[in-house]
Amino acid sequence: MKRSLALILTLASGFVLSAAAQTPAAPATAGPAKIAVIAFQVAVAQTNEGQRNFADLQKKYDPKRQQLKALSDEVDNLTKQLQAQSATLTPAEQQSKAAAIDNKKKQLDRDSQDASNDFQQEMQDVYNTLASKVYDVMQSYAELHGYTLVLDVSVQQSPVLYASTASNITKDIIDAYNQKSGIPAPPPGAATGGVDAPKPRPRTTTPSPAAAH
Repeated sequence: MKRSLALILTLASGFVLSAAAQTPAAPATAGPAKIAVIAFQVAVAQTNEGQRNFADLQKKYDPKRQQLKALSDEVDNLTKQLQAQSATLTPAEQQSKAAAIDNKKKQLDRDSQDASNDFQQEMQDVYNTLASKVYDVMQSYAELHGYTLVLDVSVQQSPVLYASTASNITKDIIDAYNQKSGIPAPPPGAATGGVDAPKPRPRTTTPSPAAAH
């Protein structure tokens, strides 16, 4: 799950989750503020549904990855053959073979870019849909336990310098979402696959509580 998690964590760079920022302002209440922290991106990725969905997405792109690898290997082999045969080929033959290799390289670049764009878009769609549902669970949990503010500590520019272990609700939200979704945990050692080229685009907005329902 390490590769999948690393991809997912880049999707929501810039998240700062606050109940006050997501819902209409509530009447002021007496008493000190109760603050919690959450690694929201990690929570989304480590839910049973997240692990399943992201693994399925990577498996979906495995055939394309194999096609790109085969094309890349073909380009490498043709390049080595041209280098090995250069002394015995006429200039016209060398030029023809070099042009054929160049065309395959351009095809590889186009296909790789298309696969990268498609994967990134699907990855972001999967993340955004799930993030909205996990947010709803987090918001309900925060309200139930009297938290007035929830900060995301997984972002690069998090304002949180210190938080006690007791204030971290990441695992609680994962457990609460798993219970609500009813989706079982993936079997131990389940392969998650991987797609090397695509990198998810950063997401800088917080998921709307009403989205993806």
